[in-house]
Amino acid sequence: MATNPIPQFPAGFLWGVSTSAHQIEGAAGEREPSVWDAFSAEAGRIKDGSTAAVACDHFHRYPEDVALLRDLGVGAYRFSISWPRVNSPGGLDFYDRLVDELVAAGVQPVPTLFHWDLPSSLEEAGGWLNRDTAERLAEYAATVAARLGDRITKWITINEPAEHTLLGHALGTHAPGKQLMFDALPAAHHQLLGHGLAVRALRAAGVTDIGIANSHGPTWPASQEQPDLEAAGFYDLLLNRLFAEPVLLGEYPEGIGELMPGTDIDSDLKIISEPLDWYGINYYAPTRVGAPEGADIEFGGVTIPAELPFTVKQIEGVPATDFGWPVVPEGLTELLTGFRERYGDRLPPVVITENGCAYEGVDDQERIAYLDGHIRALHRASEAGVDVRGYFVWSLLDNFEWAEGYARRFGLVHVDYDTLARTPKASYGWFQELLRAQR
Repeated sequence: MATNPIPQFPAGFLWGVSTSAHQIEGAAGEREPSVWDAFSAEAGRIKDGSTAAVACDHFHRYPEDVALLRDLGVGAYRFSISWPRVNSPGGLDFYDRLVDELVAAGVQPVPTLFHWDLPSSLEEAGGWLNRDTAERLAEYAATVAARLGDRITKWITINEPAEHTLLGHALGTHAPGKQLMFDALPAAHHQLLGHGLAVRALRAAGVTDIGIANSHGPTWPASQEQPDLEAAGFYDLLLNRLFAEPVLLGEYPEGIGELMPGTDIDSDLKIISEPLDWYGINYYAPTRVGAPEGADIEFGGVTIPAELPFTVKQIEGVPATDFGWPVVPEGLTELLTGFRERYGDRLPPVVITENGCAYEGVDDQERIAYLDGHIRALHRASEAGVDVRGYFVWSLLDNFEWAEGYARRFGLVHVDYDTLARTPKASYGWFQELLRAQR
């Protein structure tokens, strides 16, 4: 691990940590069910057989968690608002209390409106395959902004529509568990449309600082042979360009638009590309991609079906997290400078809305090394001319890690799932010192 100080970021740079509602809140009986409740109840869906019914019990323990944020010294806390909770009587009261606690602690609240936990009632009506869900997201955004907009200025519409489409609707390894393959593309379009409509709803409510949290990473071809180059190009289109270009350029990559539902895609794209104040990127690692090999591949907890026109390969010669994800800090610099070159002045200021890693143990020196490397890589991108405005660590707390259950620990704070006791890890102390040095 490097011991020399991390270079200074510009004044006003926003340092924070992230969580999501379903992964930490618990109190499942005090809200409407979500697609993840239904998914987790199906045998074999969650690897350790667990659910998020209690999770970290943040719903009842939020004052303790806000105190951890205050003591950590972050400027902002990215959390998500549970749509199913808002749909329930008194559901917004919890977020009123949370936001008041954050403001009193001097921590800026940065909510994400949709982080994968669609209300079951909307899923039963067609979910993200139904265009109407995009309209419902806008209504929900207006409701939340009307209640909380007097104290919250910075908002995120949706989180990682790429993963929610691929894992939840194409491959079925996440909720709602659909295995539609390329017939899942309407879910992508409707999430993006919902994003644009939510931006309009937030603007109408007087919000002036809006972004999205899209996941991106460099795509590395397995070789320079034509089949591998073509497979990598298709993967990059599917996981990066398909979700960036409608938002940033107001257009789908060539050949994609005609696959999307609706009679007037151009009008939809005008909504999807509503101007943003900043562009959020969740970064974890590059992906090495090659031509299909005629067999299913297990990679990172996901089965890559043989019928896809690409396969994913290990990146050799680099460390890996306990999740098996490669540790490649320079990929963050490559991604950001590549985005600046590809999108030019259509790319707003960038905020890294998630970056983190899964490691066991409270003396988590591997996590410290990971964060150190990635923050330095982010600084190099800034020096190269990318307008970077913030960085959020995933995550504040160990939590329910979706289909992995409680088997993966991403937190700066250890959570004992039997007692729910919080114990700051070595990485918490390291990040605390970094934040002091950046003031």
